Amino acid sequence: MKLLKELIHPELATREGRIFRRHAARGIVLREDKILMLFTERYNDFSLPGGGVDQDEDIHIALKRELEEETGARDVQVKAHFGFIEEYRPHWKPEYDLMHMTSHFFVCDVAPELEGVRMESYEIANGMKPVWVTVDEAMNHNRRVMSSQEKTMGQSIQRETFMLEKISQELIAPAI
Repeated sequence: MKLLKELIHPELATREGRIFRRHAARGIVLREDKILMLFTERYNDFSLPGGGVDQDEDIHIALKRELEEETGARDVQVKAHFGFIEEYRPHWKPEYDLMHMTSHFFVCDVAPELEGVRMESYEIANGMKPVWVTVDEAMNHNRRVMSSQEKTMGQSIQRETFMLEKISQELIAPAI
């Protein structure tokens, strides 16, 4: 397993205190010149599909579940562990001082057609939808949002944009 990056939110003064620990599994699904992403209207950003691993849940089972729920992907085949990111950021619940999240990224294949999504209520409320987009389009969009410091910008955009850059550099064949 390869540590890709450690991200510390700029508003976080320390990594000490009451920590909410979370593990996540996220999918990298490439098809021709496109990548399967989630666009979230509330944050105006693109993110890789995936989410939390439940306690005692196998990480591959969690990944397949999340891809099916968020994108409608079926026949998910996990091909390789690409790496992980350690992230520290403020937590919104008063009983915690911060969140420490480890996001594992996996290269996956899925069936050719996406089926219906089964998103959670907050994902629906946030305007989340699966889209096929080029890595460059998603990466450049997220960069514009970060450079303009949009008020609605979410905390995960730095992680997601970093991952799009890594995918572009390491998984997308350079044009000749």
